[in-house]
Amino acid sequence: MADIHKVFLSFHHNPIDEAYRREFEQLFSGQRQIFINKSIHDGDIDSNLTDEGIARKIRTDYLSDSTVTIVLVGADTWSRKHVDWEIYSSIRETNISSRSGLLGILLPSYKYVEKNKYNPKTIPKRLYENVKSGYADIHSYTKNASAISEWIEEAFQRKNGNNFDLSSPRMKQNLEGYHW
Repeated sequence: MADIHKVFLSFHHNPIDEAYRREFEQLFSGQRQIFINKSIHDGDIDSNLTDEGIARKIRTDYLSDSTVTIVLVGADTWSRKHVDWEIYSSIRETNISSRSGLLGILLPSYKYVEKNKYNPKTIPKRLYENVKSGYADIHSYTKNASAISEWIEEAFQRKNGNNFDLSSPRMKQNLEGYHW
């Protein structure tokens, strides 16, 4: 059996995607204990902090001891600067945290036609760059505990390679439109 990893969930904070995040947490960090949840919840971070203060708090309080980051990809996740920052901070090794594995999961709220098919410009750009480099992978949402456990372990194993991509600058603001 694979180790139980500490997982940070990155997602767009809107009612639909938050409902899927809650379900995902209940299924896999609650009942079945597939992972230890290291995610941010409403009210955890002071909204009066500066952008840099928010990024620092996420890095030190939530990402510093996580081993895998899962990006729950809904319809507008591609446009959110905090998701970009979380991915960036997850795969950047620092003196207070090691690099995390990276995994994307397409939520039912993501608009795609076929299983595991997506338009690269409608997922977070940094996630896509790391899928291209072989550092990350993307799967369709499932309630299958064995599949989730396997995907997390694969992401953890990939983190030791040097194929991560941090070349894009961090997003300065949320984007608008239909894609990046």
